[in-house]
Amino acid sequence: MAYRKLANTAGRLMGPTAPSKRYALTQDVSNQHVSTQDDKSITKINNSNKSLLHPLTDNSANKHLEEYEHEVKGRFDRIVPFLKKISALQHEQDFVKNAQKLAFLELGFELPNHVLDKAWVKPLDMRALFSWCVFQAHQQASDYFFNSDPLNGSKESSAAKSFQSFLVDCGFHLLDLTPCSDGRLAHSVAYALRIPFSAVRRRSHAGALFDVENTVNRWIKTEHSRYREGVPNPAEVPTRYLKAVTYHFSSLDPLHQGCAAHGSNDEAAAAAGHQRLLDFREAVENSFCCGASVDLLLIGIDTDTDAIRIHIPSSNSQIDINNWISAADIYEDTKSLSIDQAIAKINSIVKENSPNNSDLGMIKFITKLIVNNISQIDYVRQLYGGAYPDAGHAERFIGVGIGFKEVHLRNLTYFAHLDTVEEGAPDLDVGIKIFKGLNLSRDLPIPVVVRFDYSGRVPGARDRAISDCKRVDNAISIRYKDLVDDGFLHTLLTIRDRDIKVPAEVVGSSLDPAFQEAH
Repeated sequence: MAYRKLANTAGRLMGPTAPSKRYALTQDVSNQHVSTQDDKSITKINNSNKSLLHPLTDNSANKHLEEYEHEVKGRFDRIVPFLKKISALQHEQDFVKNAQKLAFLELGFELPNHVLDKAWVKPLDMRALFSWCVFQAHQQASDYFFNSDPLNGSKESSAAKSFQSFLVDCGFHLLDLTPCSDGRLAHSVAYALRIPFSAVRRRSHAGALFDVENTVNRWIKTEHSRYREGVPNPAEVPTRYLKAVTYHFSSLDPLHQGCAAHGSNDEAAAAAGHQRLLDFREAVENSFCCGASVDLLLIGIDTDTDAIRIHIPSSNSQIDINNWISAADIYEDTKSLSIDQAIAKINSIVKENSPNNSDLGMIKFITKLIVNNISQIDYVRQLYGGAYPDAGHAERFIGVGIGFKEVHLRNLTYFAHLDTVEEGAPDLDVGIKIFKGLNLSRDLPIPVVVRFDYSGRVPGARDRAISDCKRVDNAISIRYKDLVDDGFLHTLLTIRDRDIKVPAEVVGSSLDPAFQEAH
């Protein structure tokens, strides 16, 4: 089988092998949230169907990830059915008391009394209640993530330590990954690539177009830590900084469900990500000479199946965007082998499809990514019949600012990483456009969570993070004034000390009583 894929005559990159007819879904891809709790078409992962899995699939890990996905997304998916019940009760005797009791029973938190108390004089503000519930579900998810480490990926976990050791063995001291801010890639680290979240530096951007200057500054900080502290490893160890970009495409609906930032053009998405990588490397070399240790990697992910494709770089990080290996093809070609045979075959495929001078550590690293991704391919096949039912956007809220380390689920959050609204306007505008289709079309508001992480080691950093939240919140209220005035956009302001393992802290909201009274 040929694993290198080339651009077709139309100039659009062909996606990896689409699911066969027994896996393919004829699905309405309208913008609707898909419940993972009550949809009877979803098959639970169990141990009785192991014969249908690839020999490299970690079924135990898949089951654990399924439980986490259902636990967190279920909190959001219960909101609308609950609010429909509340809406029907608003004119009954003891409404506030009964509503609070039902809210705690079904959602695990109480509703804002200042909203409920007005139900006897005017219709219940369902938009405010919807936003409140989304914000509370976000807080529950943040508490769960940082207090319980449900993905087993914290710095203290054996998985994170093992991966960091493996990374160094491959010749890299840090993995810096930029996925697209599209919510369909929010799970790319913990699920699609199966990398412990604390072992990778992740910051999402629309179209995976990361800020070169900021990335150079983060590279400087990393190299400085190596010289001063020996973290993540001493500077005299000849390892490199690995910068990777993850773009995305759709194998089932390539013309409509690809990356919006690139007009659903796979070739444009790959080319833009590649160019940004080249710009980063050139910036480092121009500033710190050509001996600066930066390696590059370009990865594509099929948002329908989670199968990845990898453009294997040469030893000097030259990348051909028209050539890649497909995990979906490799899955099919190795599914009948034993575990040892499958791993050996994958390693052989990576070597055979690598440029002649590819680095052996990079080959080892790419082999690991393919092996990991095979479990995710089976995850999607087991749970969703081979392709996700929500082919398009189905995010629950927009995340704005710097942070959100706890978000590792597909279609949970649309990211708009920014310091200022003016700077990040293109990303944020895309998110608002998406949610106009997702929520406003159903007369529901757009929930926006503003987050600024800070270092508790730095005096005054917490106060500055709060000020940043308020500054961005004010800019959002000005830029989207009509939505805010009509109750179609609500914000939650949060901060988090990134130096310690603590959940996000709420420092304000457009749903606060004082704010509500002002409007």
